[in-house]
Amino acid sequence: MKGFAKRIEEVQEYYFSAKLKEVNQMISDGKPIINLGIGSPDLAPAKEVIQALNHTAENSQSHGYQAYQGIPELRVAMAEFYQREFRVRLNPQTEILPLMGSKEGIMHISMTFLNPGDQVLIPNPGYPTYRSVTQLLEAESIFYELDESGNPNWDQLNSLDCNKVKLMWVNYPQMPTGALGSLELFEKLIAFAKQNQLILINDNPYSHILNPQPISLLEVSGAKEVAMELNSLSKTFNMPGWRVGMLCGKDEWVKAVMKVKSNMDSGMFLGIQKGAIAALRLGKNWFQDLNELYTNRRKLVWKLADLLDLSYSKSNGGLFVWCKIAEGKSADELVDYLLYEKNIFITPGKIFGSGGENYVRISLCMPEFKILEAIKRIKP
Repeated sequence: MKGFAKRIEEVQEYYFSAKLKEVNQMISDGKPIINLGIGSPDLAPAKEVIQALNHTAENSQSHGYQAYQGIPELRVAMAEFYQREFRVRLNPQTEILPLMGSKEGIMHISMTFLNPGDQVLIPNPGYPTYRSVTQLLEAESIFYELDESGNPNWDQLNSLDCNKVKLMWVNYPQMPTGALGSLELFEKLIAFAKQNQLILINDNPYSHILNPQPISLLEVSGAKEVAMELNSLSKTFNMPGWRVGMLCGKDEWVKAVMKVKSNMDSGMFLGIQKGAIAALRLGKNWFQDLNELYTNRRKLVWKLADLLDLSYSKSNGGLFVWCKIAEGKSADELVDYLLYEKNIFITPGKIFGSGGENYVRISLCMPEFKILEAIKRIKP
């Protein structure tokens, strides 16, 4: 054995991969753990989605390899979704690439554009995968700070030397903070990307979760010149385990990413593609009902946060409540106290970068009766 590749020396196992082993072991040991840490929707997809999967799976001709770009009908449904929900026109033949989850897209985009030594702008706090993928490809992470409202610190951004920066990750609605973003913010980001000749990518899987006005980076005039967008069916349609996402952008860049993807998988199961088409064609009532449920859960999480003396914004969206620890308190101590004394698991903000050091994240992916039970355990 001659050892592992150098690229994994500084990359740690994904936090939830490691932590959930401990949590699951505690559950196996009989601990009544309430998991308010991870953002995996606990709700089922729409019945139309399940029916489409079942109908396709029953056909003996449905089980072969599929095209790397997905079937044309899926790309058309994705284009229709973007036109209907975001007012963005995309050519389904050339400007959309279906993915096995948007997380896959982060790796594929990075492999397409980054060489060792290139720099990547990453939000702090932000999704840890941006950093880990950058490290795996031997590029350099440059972190830009977010203010308390979840927007970039423009003074810091404008002071950076971006000569070696090739990619910039943004994520609105933002995870973990829940900041919704705005078209005005996107316009500033597009202008920054053009000025610094870098590629801007918005990671947009929370677009419809507790967000009254879903938006896309690609709505901004001229965005396709410098930007791409990732989206996902995981959160919006309760399909995290199905692994369905999409990359949207100009044909030249989508074609380049396709070169990487075509060497990494052999296409998405046809039944999953048919289910995704059914999901993408659901009406407005789907989002209204989903958000009504999450609104009720969020109100209970706010009560839980109040009991823990945490502060938070009521204007944010997404699947989490981002909470600041009271002055003089420790986020790590709170997380450990809740897990080991109250059997409640929440996420420490520090895993999202130094900007999350004094925060914790609480998930909405748990039934109301479970959140009520957590409140009961905390009440004096």
